[in-house]
Amino acid sequence: MSLRPAKTTADHQPRPPRRPRAFALLRRHLGAAIVLAYAAAALLPAPGLWLRHPHPIGIPGLAELSLRTPQLLLALVLFSAGLQVPLRELRLLLRRPAALVAGLVLHVVAPLLIVPGVAFALRHSPDQDGGSGMVAAMILIVSMPVAAGATVWTAKGDGDQPTAVGLVLASTLVSPLTVPLTLAVLCPLLRGEYAGRLADAAQTAGHAFALTSVVLPCGAGLLCRLLLPRRASEGLVGAAVAVALPASLLLTYVNASGVLGPFLRHPRPALLAGALAVAATVCGLSFALGRIAAHALRLDARAGASVTLACGMNNSSASAVLITTTLPDRPHILLPVLAYGLLQKMAAGRVVRGFGSRTEGGLRT
Repeated sequence: MSLRPAKTTADHQPRPPRRPRAFALLRRHLGAAIVLAYAAAALLPAPGLWLRHPHPIGIPGLAELSLRTPQLLLALVLFSAGLQVPLRELRLLLRRPAALVAGLVLHVVAPLLIVPGVAFALRHSPDQDGGSGMVAAMILIVSMPVAAGATVWTAKGDGDQPTAVGLVLASTLVSPLTVPLTLAVLCPLLRGEYAGRLADAAQTAGHAFALTSVVLPCGAGLLCRLLLPRRASEGLVGAAVAVALPASLLLTYVNASGVLGPFLRHPRPALLAGALAVAATVCGLSFALGRIAAHALRLDARAGASVTLACGMNNSSASAVLITTTLPDRPHILLPVLAYGLLQKMAAGRVVRGFGSRTEGGLRT
């Protein structure tokens, strides 16, 4: 008689896909690839500017749709993230939601603790509006849901992918409440017309973008993982994983192309220095707060890394869209958004490397 236990549904989870050497190289040097994407946006912005604009497809006047490349790339990244989630672990996450709840609370509370101090420091700067432009940019960034890129970095470090995806989904689902609330609480920190413009941004930041560009793609990935046969699921996972990283890099290039080219043609060193300083301060404090909270809550290494990423990584693409629509005459405040987007990826790389060294040392739980 065979003593081999009977197979269960959980045993039929798709095996990790075989990844080509080029993908492994890109994943290992993701930080350098992001820097190259920013350099390409600065030196060759024309293709990125073309991709930023909506393009009609279909039959004019009959079945015509508007193709928006940034939203499509974001959907690809999140679909891949949802597809890679082990469903059994996601069910366990719902039974033990400590990391999910901690990450969500930190993501909402961190801006209320960090931005007022930065705004107070900028009041003493030589800027005519007391740094309100910089502060407005930071408020629009930190009020956004957890960046989809957090799932890419979590996968890169073999972290707690269900927690990362859960945090992206949860922060997006509550964003129709949290985004206007964060903007309303922090608006009094601004001077002049920025306060009124930010109030308008609170009205613009509705739930349609979050649901269609974040929740639905990730949910579609989860549904495919659940319904497809094992062999088909494995093939789809392999294809999605191979597409997600290049899509993330292309999205970075497209977002940066509208800022870096014009800035290099008309450089403003003081503005660049201020944008880097403010973005680095807010980003560094956000990641530090996430790390401290993860240690205080005694989360394991995988969940702690995901919570830290959720606290420090925000959807800078969404904030850039809001700035473009609500402050079209102030394109210079896109610079701190761009700086934050780059710095949060660099900080995420440090979190992933630190997580990797802990797990290799036998501390993984």
